Amino acid sequence: MTKKIYDLIGVGIGPFNLGIAALLDDVPEVEAIFFDQEESFNWHPGMLIEQTDLQVPFLADLVTFAKPTSRYSFLNFVHEKNRLYQFYFYRRFDIPRREYNLYTKWVVEQLPNCHFKSEVMNVTKCSEGYEVKVKNTVTNETHVYFTKHIVVGTGSVPFLPENVVQNEHIIHTSDYLQAAEDIKNARSVLVVGSGQSAAEVFYELLENQKHFQYSLTWLTRSPQISQLEMAKLGQEVFSPDYVSYFQSLSYSKRKDAIDRMDTVRNGVDKETLINIYNLLYNRSVEGKERNITIQPLTEITGINETDGKLEVHCLQWEKEMEFSIEVDKVVLATGYKPNIPQWIWDKKEELEWESPREFKVDEKFRLIQKGKKDHHIYISTNLEHSHGTAATNLSLAVMRNQAIINDVAGKEVYPIPKNTIFQQFVPGD
Repeated sequence: MTKKIYDLIGVGIGPFNLGIAALLDDVPEVEAIFFDQEESFNWHPGMLIEQTDLQVPFLADLVTFAKPTSRYSFLNFVHEKNRLYQFYFYRRFDIPRREYNLYTKWVVEQLPNCHFKSEVMNVTKCSEGYEVKVKNTVTNETHVYFTKHIVVGTGSVPFLPENVVQNEHIIHTSDYLQAAEDIKNARSVLVVGSGQSAAEVFYELLENQKHFQYSLTWLTRSPQISQLEMAKLGQEVFSPDYVSYFQSLSYSKRKDAIDRMDTVRNGVDKETLINIYNLLYNRSVEGKERNITIQPLTEITGINETDGKLEVHCLQWEKEMEFSIEVDKVVLATGYKPNIPQWIWDKKEELEWESPREFKVDEKFRLIQKGKKDHHIYISTNLEHSHGTAATNLSLAVMRNQAIINDVAGKEVYPIPKNTIFQQFVPGD
């Protein structure tokens, strides 16, 4: 019996690999299949707070930058849902985060090659390319698939401070909505972090504080709570042209550039900060702000739990002052770290590395394997050091998917545009 050999197998189905699946639906010469261990697609369900928006315009959907006429575009989604006129009168480029989640679910429903409840247990080399073992998480049955290439889209997992373990009283923002009712019924709540997620959770708790009895504290080790830089020329670093320039730099220069771009990559939307300040000001008119504390320059050094109460150890690092506070609940908006499958670490000796934890990745998003290889492992996680702004940005994810699809197909299916911005980054560009 002849083995079925796929051109591409996707490990993980988040927005990145889902975008590849959607674009490949119009490329019949590339046969692909995608697996994810989750029960169904759900994009950051813990942070689908009402009135929160994507930090990128709706044009950064799964397909538009590669194929604006695709039936999987966001505009076609609102058209199919009879919401196009409502969206037209909404007159905004940024869309609710909950609507983006519904859009991606809608795309998944139309792609029969996306399989959930399917955990990729191992990937090994074989003569055809790679052998992929997949376990059905419901039946525990294991099936074997063969493919010429692999694309890893396993995303990220919550990052927790050292020596801090998540439990019913210490919640990462990835689980916030599921725990929100319990949090609001506490007597005291601490939010930790300085980015958009921290601000959104703080604002949601601030709004609801009038219905409950909790005190509310916001601590961050950042020197200030900063607004995301949205200047139009500054935003041009989120372009294929800048990514190409970034890749041309040495490893050390790339690491320096990442630090310099912090103002355009991290921070809080202007509207969120205005909403927080306006609510604080209105509370202050009647002297109702005294159960609220906001303090930057403060690092969490440890959390001890005794009889359901949390003792949070802190350091005001600029004054070198140690102190502790006692709270019922802690919400950690401490970000995420790359989720790299164990089978990649098992291949460590076969790969080239830029640092002990950062593998080398070429311009086509391929892990660089030692020796000449005809079968590739493409990757969309742990790319900050190699691709900078293209590491996690949703709009540049489409550019990454174009590059991967073109390489798998062996031809330019989706041309990647050049000279797309008004700036240049070297003389004569």
